[in-house]
Parts: sequence; C-alpha cells; structure tokens
Amino acid sequence: MTSRPNFVLFSPAHFAILAATPLLGAVLAAIQRRLTPGAKWLRLGVAWLLLADTVLWYAELAARGQLTFPERVPLELCDASLFMMIVALFVMRASVFDLAYYTAIAGGSMALLTPNLWEPFPSLGTIQFFIAHGLTLAAALYLVWSGQARPRPGSVRRALLAVNLYAGLVIAFDFIFRTNFMYLLHKPENPSLLDFLGPWPWYILAAEGVALVLFSLLYLPFRERRAPWGDPGRSQEI
Repeated sequence: MTSRPNFVLFSPAHFAILAATPLLGAVLAAIQRRLTPGAKWLRLGVAWLLLADTVLWYAELAARGQLTFPERVPLELCDASLFMMIVALFVMRASVFDLAYYTAIAGGSMALLTPNLWEPFPSLGTIQFFIAHGLTLAAALYLVWSGQARPRPGSVRRALLAVNLYAGLVIAFDFIFRTNFMYLLHKPENPSLLDFLGPWPWYILAAEGVALVLFSLLYLPFRERRAPWGDPGRSQEI
C-alpha cells in the first residue's frame, strides 16, 4: 500500500520514522533531567528548532512561487498544533500546553501513521513533513516526560471544545474558498484512518468520538495527579 510513489506505508523507512519520534522525546527528556533544575536552554532550543524549520519551509515555498492563497494557508490542525507547541515551549503557558498536548500527540501520531504526502519520497517537502510533525509530537512528549508540563484537570473538555471551534472556522474557510483543510469536506486521496469512519459527513461525527477516546486516554496517566500549574481555569506561567 503506497501513499505516494517511493513511500510505502509501514515499510522499514516508515517504521524507523515512527520509532524515532518517541525516542527523540525520550532522549530530550533524559538530557533535561540531568540538567540543573530550572535550566531552559534545551527547551528553548527545541522551540527555536521548530520555529526555524517552519520559517525555512515557508521561505522555500515562497522561493518556489508556491506560497499561494488559499492553498498554502496554514489551517490544518497540525499547523495549529505546531504553532501552539512553539508558544508552549517558549512561554510555558498552561492554557496553551493543554491544547497543544492533545493535538500534537493525537493529531501528530495520526499524520505520521498515514501521511498525506504530495511529493515523492524522499524530497524536501516530504522530509519537512516528517520533521515538522515528528518534532512537534516529540516536543510534547519531552515536556511531559521531563516533568516540565502536564495537562490539567478539565483539559480534555477544553481541548475538544477548542478543536471544534477551530474546525468551525476552518470549514467556513473551506466552503468559501473551496479548499479542504482538516478534510472537513472530503477525505484525503491517500489511505487514512478516516476511511474506516464512513462517508461524509458521518466520518466527521465519528472522528469526534475517536478524538474523545484518544484525548481521554492521553489524560489518563495524569488523572490522579495534581496539576503543577494550579487552577485549571487560569493561565499561569512557570
């Protein structure tokens, strides 16, 4: 089964990418734990790396003449997750991390499992796809596994609400400009988990249930723990 020429789903190369992502998060967390308590340079370094990768990619698109409207507007959920993760890494806002955590891990893992590639692999575009999605997911794992952040009580509800509000804005954009961000108007051409959720619009409703299950599972390890960022209804800095 192929998603694009030269890239085979669940091939050795694909498995290597899938394995490298959590491994990177674990390595970063292990390094952080060996640093002086309160050291920020590694966290900020990851933030700058994500930001630099994003800026360089859009600069490359501009140089190719491919930074076009509306096709290249960064409205995918993974785009929003990437931007939120950069902010979370820089400023350590609990309210931002609450959203970035779920979308980075749940959304990022789905993107890595069934990548919607538009160029043959390997190419600059496909490599950047895996770097952006993989590093965003690894950053979320790094923050949690290093003990620097964790989702707060009520974060599942708030994250689901935020995703739905965002999807409402995106589907309005899709209808107006005839795009298909977040696959809200039709499924991607490449094989994806949406193929198992029925036709439009039922797969969107089914995806709500999948998101609820995934978000709940992601919060499960923290359910009995007291959130270090205090009141779940307030945004705080560490």
